[in-house]
Amino acid sequence: MKFMKKLFAVLSLSAVASLTTAQDNNQIDPKLTEFWEPVPAVVTPDPVPSDAIVLFDGTNLEAWKGKDGPAPWTVKNGYMTVNPGKGGISTKQSFCDMQLHIEWRVPEKTPGKEGQQQNNSGVFLQGRYEVQVLDSYENRTYSNGQAGSVYKQSLPLVNAMKPPTHWNTYDIIFKAPRFSESGELTSKAHVTVLHNGVLVQNHTEIQGGTTYRGQPSYSAHGCAPIFLQDHGNYVSFKNIWVREL
Repeated sequence: MKFMKKLFAVLSLSAVASLTTAQDNNQIDPKLTEFWEPVPAVVTPDPVPSDAIVLFDGTNLEAWKGKDGPAPWTVKNGYMTVNPGKGGISTKQSFCDMQLHIEWRVPEKTPGKEGQQQNNSGVFLQGRYEVQVLDSYENRTYSNGQAGSVYKQSLPLVNAMKPPTHWNTYDIIFKAPRFSESGELTSKAHVTVLHNGVLVQNHTEIQGGTTYRGQPSYSAHGCAPIFLQDHGNYVSFKNIWVREL
């Protein structure tokens, strides 16, 4: 009985305290938690965000360059395609933090090829952090090397690949690494990737530049171009735009 009395007293005090707190909150001017400045800029979203930089609209490669001159890839029917053996292409403009939209397609499967040899390319953020492009539709390879992976680092959460000849989309949110004035790494890069609207990388911490052999590592750098890889296959791209963040 004594316990019940004490419990009742505690509950009563708690109820009174809650009521008092609620009454006190009702006395607070709600305007104190309203922010009117700054006003977010207006962005029209369709067909491309009005504040985006269009890198490829299907007509030309003016925003891109090859290793030793003009971008050597082919443009036809509103998309561009790797010209195998001619090398990858880079944006003329450099980027730091960004939102990148890019659509890509692999051709029909090549007989006798499998794994990494089955229609391969890559989107290299700042020219060194690769989001893998690969025919991962019914094509087994190492998990941290399939489409949607941070190559050789982080496997995708799921496989959202469409069949060959169908267009895939990547929507990539990238936060660049930070370095001190002396070149020391102060903050690693992070990336979020949606593959065909499906989350496959969720604010993933990038461990350094992606590499085929050995462990990733960082070296100091500033803003840098986006690079699309020539891996010897006829992979196509279209509708590429970026928003600087």
